[in-house]
Amino acid sequence: MAWSLFALDILLVVAAWPLVLWLARVDIAALFRFPVDLRGLLYPLSHLLFLYAMGLYRREAFVERKRSVARVPLVAGMAMGLGWAVCATLAWIAGAGNNGPREQILVLCLAFACFSFCAVAARLVLSLLLRRRVLRRQLLVVGAGQRAWDLLRMLTNEGASLNYDIAFLHDPVLGAIDPRLEADPAATILRPEKPLVAEAALQVGADQVVIAPDERRGMNLEQLLDCKKAGFPVVQYMSFVEDELRRIDIKRLDLGWLVFSDGFYFRAIDRFLKRAFDLAVSSVVLVLSAPLLLFGILAIRLDGAGPVFYRQERVTLDGATFWILKLRTMRVDAEAGGAVWAREKDNRVTRAGQFLRRVRIDELPQLINILKGEMSFVGPRPERPMFVEELAAQIPLYRERHMVKAGLTGWAQVNYPYGASVDDARSKLSYDLYYVKNFSILFDFTILIQTLRVVLWPSGVR
Repeated sequence: MAWSLFALDILLVVAAWPLVLWLARVDIAALFRFPVDLRGLLYPLSHLLFLYAMGLYRREAFVERKRSVARVPLVAGMAMGLGWAVCATLAWIAGAGNNGPREQILVLCLAFACFSFCAVAARLVLSLLLRRRVLRRQLLVVGAGQRAWDLLRMLTNEGASLNYDIAFLHDPVLGAIDPRLEADPAATILRPEKPLVAEAALQVGADQVVIAPDERRGMNLEQLLDCKKAGFPVVQYMSFVEDELRRIDIKRLDLGWLVFSDGFYFRAIDRFLKRAFDLAVSSVVLVLSAPLLLFGILAIRLDGAGPVFYRQERVTLDGATFWILKLRTMRVDAEAGGAVWAREKDNRVTRAGQFLRRVRIDELPQLINILKGEMSFVGPRPERPMFVEELAAQIPLYRERHMVKAGLTGWAQVNYPYGASVDDARSKLSYDLYYVKNFSILFDFTILIQTLRVVLWPSGVR
């Protein structure tokens, strides 16, 4: 569904943007002049980039439509600000005079109105299509047991799309029907005398067949091959969850699937590019955020006595330890009784620390750790050695998250609220393993962009 919305955004922008500029009698050709004035391209691209960065293609944007629409003006304003700044920088580098202030203001206002209208209209059109049950996706799940119930629950609560129609094919050989699925009046359970996957897929008009039985030893692989030859894509439960939820199901983790599926492979060029990415991004962010860092230092000094910075041992690549650097947000004697998990409304946090944590300013000194090579900009959040030992003893494959360097931000951080318990660590591991398995520089870049949403709309910060 996110791709459908993205396509609507592009179509509306492509249709409206040139028309608005023509009505305003703006020289459209001049807006594509390289390298001085690229507003004709940069403004629309900035708009689409910020729609993605601010989470307007995520599941929450579809569930809470009014809230996402309310964010559109802010997104359009930020996009126009970025577009103008880049164009002004290009003009300065080229040594060329920029357009007159009246024309610049006119184009900015038109762009803001145009893109705000297009974004709202695209979401209203998508909402109308969903109400009319267009863009529905039909799934046939082979199996109707506990695994099938878990899949239904996860798609309902976490699925990136809200347009699933699911039918379950029951075969007694593959296990009993889950009582919760049986009791669900909305669940469609097919119970033919002779369960044939291809016939069931044809009956419901399946777009995809998901293999999710509790007992796989009775699975007829020839039926699945016939189904595939008939043109119905067939996918395993674990692969489907990975693709749809963009995480790995820790509860029903299949080590065989993990071994034989793609991923968990890092070439020398991958590590080189990641290091170059870390150096470039952390250097730029450190320079741009220097005023915020100085503000944080001043706030801590004014809040009371004690050191400004806080060092703590953490775990990174291959289980190695390093000393992470942060602005101090807790009382000096916060751990006089020993290390404990952070708590909601933790009374150890200072007044200045509450604000610094909420806007993430306390994390900025970790840019030094990144420049030193102890951390990466994107990766699993580093934990303390005693907590790593505790979690590794209770959660399978917990140490596998250390196949990459710990990160300032990460896939778990942009998808899961702050957690400080074993259950939270288990949930976050499902995202960390997905990141490690599917690592790429492009993935790092998308995580970096989505971090902007977490900074501007923090949730679950402790």
